[in-house]
Amino acid sequence: MPREFRSTGADSELPVSAAELAKLAGRLYAAPTGPSFPPTGPSFPPTGPSIPSTGPSIPSTGPTTPSTAGSATEEISATPQFYFTSETAQPYYFIDEQPVVDEDVPTTVDIDHPAVPTTATTATTGDQPLDVAAVRQDFPILSETVNGRPLVWFDNAATTQKPKAVIDRISYFYEHENSNIHRAAHELAARATDAYEDARETTRKFINAPRADDVIFVRGTTEAVNLVAQSWGAKHLGEGDEIVITHLEHHANIVPWQLISQRTGAVIRVAPVDDRGNLLLDELERLVGPRTKIVAATHVSNALGTVTPAKKIVEIGHRYGARVLIDGAQSIPHMPIDVVDLGADFFVFSGHKIVGPTGIGVLYGTEDALADTPPWQGGGNMIADVTLERALYQGPPNKFEAGTGNIADAVGLGTALRYVADLGIERIAAYEHFLLEYATPRLAAIPGVRIIGTADEKASVLSFVLDGHEPLEVGKALNAEGIAVRAGHHCAQPILRRFGVEQTVRPSFAFYNTTDEIDAFIDVVDSLARGGV
Repeated sequence: MPREFRSTGADSELPVSAAELAKLAGRLYAAPTGPSFPPTGPSFPPTGPSIPSTGPSIPSTGPTTPSTAGSATEEISATPQFYFTSETAQPYYFIDEQPVVDEDVPTTVDIDHPAVPTTATTATTGDQPLDVAAVRQDFPILSETVNGRPLVWFDNAATTQKPKAVIDRISYFYEHENSNIHRAAHELAARATDAYEDARETTRKFINAPRADDVIFVRGTTEAVNLVAQSWGAKHLGEGDEIVITHLEHHANIVPWQLISQRTGAVIRVAPVDDRGNLLLDELERLVGPRTKIVAATHVSNALGTVTPAKKIVEIGHRYGARVLIDGAQSIPHMPIDVVDLGADFFVFSGHKIVGPTGIGVLYGTEDALADTPPWQGGGNMIADVTLERALYQGPPNKFEAGTGNIADAVGLGTALRYVADLGIERIAAYEHFLLEYATPRLAAIPGVRIIGTADEKASVLSFVLDGHEPLEVGKALNAEGIAVRAGHHCAQPILRRFGVEQTVRPSFAFYNTTDEIDAFIDVVDSLARGGV
């Protein structure tokens, strides 16, 4: 299916056909065509894991989808091709000869863990154990010491640590592939573009998006929500229209809606929670109505760990014709995500929450929702043709990726998602639930501890206060023993104030944490509660 392009001039709602655009592109970019090719370069040093620039396919619950960038019958390959806007697909690059491919470049993410002692911490889903002792060997920073103690990283809701595979993949990009993308007829441009677009395809498979074009790279969840609020919202929101959010939201899913409501006159309505932190779905349903244009809700609360019934939220919003955005920043690392099954119009997340780099995130949108969203920023890459009078811009994803993006970290995100997929997100979810179930009663048993948020369904977050001690004091005491937690308002002040507190201590777990680490954490809090430390 040909991509559609629209003018930013007076006739901005009228599509420009691919055939018309091809004529413009032909004048700008006329050149002989050549084959697409895989990136080349030497393999990684033997001290690090072997990482390809195009990794193995991630199993998907959905069918293989044809590439919208190529012909209608061509399936997505491990090394994507990039085409100009013409009815007849042409490769993006125009190198006359196919370069020699280094056969030493590996084709898998190497997480083949060595045998470990039988005392290693494991969790089992079915017959598949998650060997945590071996997994920990993949994360260099976990061998750090803080204040003479082994580092215990319980600040995973803020950011996760990175496996060597991700660190090495980013280094490899800068050593062998660094170039700008989607332009230039030289080999490094081809390598960089192929690596970047392979990361997009990896992301598509990880969340089961129907098309790679539905995956937009952004700086993170915050930018993704702002893009939807400022671009989609500016077009569709008006005086008296309603935006529905929940009391559980991170500031990044509150403030962007406040900003656009101030511009448009739209009204924000907030769905409440009960005294345990469960979202009151009946109350949300009463708030949604004919004036509702968008529902924006978190999938997992970063402050309480509450898991919301996201699929039901989507169903309620769609019943009244509203768009629905789901903030997946805290769900993407802890549970399988299938955006087709979820049904949301927009799903957003950050790479650094799922062992990927900082500064890279994803906005997924349905084909219909993205077509209904104007560009947010203008510049290079997102345009098809520019005159002094008007601009023609590309369809998704380029339409929303103006300028030079965070290429290397997008590539790193692709490796992070492959790493998680190879471990198994279901196994990760089961083990992290085990950690939460292990820690919760032990923490609750400490005199003076009050756990904030005890919802029916939770994911890997404990939030608490300790009588007689400020959260910052507790955080410092834990840090003295090498244990990193968050102490503060967690960029979620409304929900903490709902429970009568300004700040909490928040340990949050990941699949590389252990029960021994939890025991060390409990010992420090218990000692502090009893007047020690």
